[in-house]
Amino acid sequence: MNPLCGRCKLVVYPTEKVNCLDKYWHKGCFSCEVCKMTLNMKNYKGFEKKPYCNAHYPKTKFTAVADTPENIRLKNLSQMQSQVLYKEDFEKNKGKGFTVVSNTPELERLKKTQNQVSNIPYQDCADKRRVGGEVPHPQACSPNQAYQQPGASQNFAFEPTPEPVQQVQQAAAAPPPSAGKRYRAVYDYSAADEDEVSFVDGDVIIDVQQIDEGWMYGRVQRTGQQGMLPANYVESI
Repeated sequence: MNPLCGRCKLVVYPTEKVNCLDKYWHKGCFSCEVCKMTLNMKNYKGFEKKPYCNAHYPKTKFTAVADTPENIRLKNLSQMQSQVLYKEDFEKNKGKGFTVVSNTPELERLKKTQNQVSNIPYQDCADKRRVGGEVPHPQACSPNQAYQQPGASQNFAFEPTPEPVQQVQQAAAAPPPSAGKRYRAVYDYSAADEDEVSFVDGDVIIDVQQIDEGWMYGRVQRTGQQGMLPANYVESI
C-alpha cells in the first residue's frame, strides 16, 4: 500500500516519492512552509518535522524565566557557594603572591650602581672640603642617606691638621710599598658587599688589578684589607 503525502494527504507513488522528516512527500509538495518554495534534499531545513527554506527557518528565541521562590533560593544558594569557594581559595593562597628573587649578576650590578648614585652627594661634600669651600649640612655628607636641603649654610675656614712628628717618622721608616699598580683614594667608600673593601680619602691602594671599566681589585695599604673597589673612586699615582 502506498503512503500518503505529508502535505496534500494524497497517495504518493514510488516515482514521485520523497522520504524526509519521517514523512513521504510529492516532489512538488516538498516545499517551504512559509514561501512555498520547492525544496530538495540539499537545501531544506527541518523544524518540528516540517520543511523550511534557509530564509524562513524559525529562529530560536530565549524565554524569560520568572523569579519564583524556588529560583530565588537556588540563585542565593549558588552565590553563597561561590563566595565560600572564593574565601577558601583566598585563605589557601594568602601570602603566596610574592616570589623570592635570586641575586642574579644583573641585580648585583644594579645594586652597586644604586649605591654609587647614593654616594654622589657625599662625593660633592668631600670635594668642597678638599678645596676649602662651603660645607653643606653634615647629614648631606652621609653616603647612605638622601640629600636634604639644609636650613642655613655655614662657612668654615679649612685648616689642615699638622701631622705629629712621630707619625712622620713612622711613615719614613715604613717598609717599601708592594710591587704592582698603586692608586690613591679620592673619596671615601663603604663596602656594599662582602667581596668589596672600604677605604677613606687619601688611602693608598696597592696590588691593583683591573677587572673591567668600572671595578678593580686591590688591597688597602693602611688596613691590609683586600677586595673589589670602584675605579672612579681612586686615581693612579
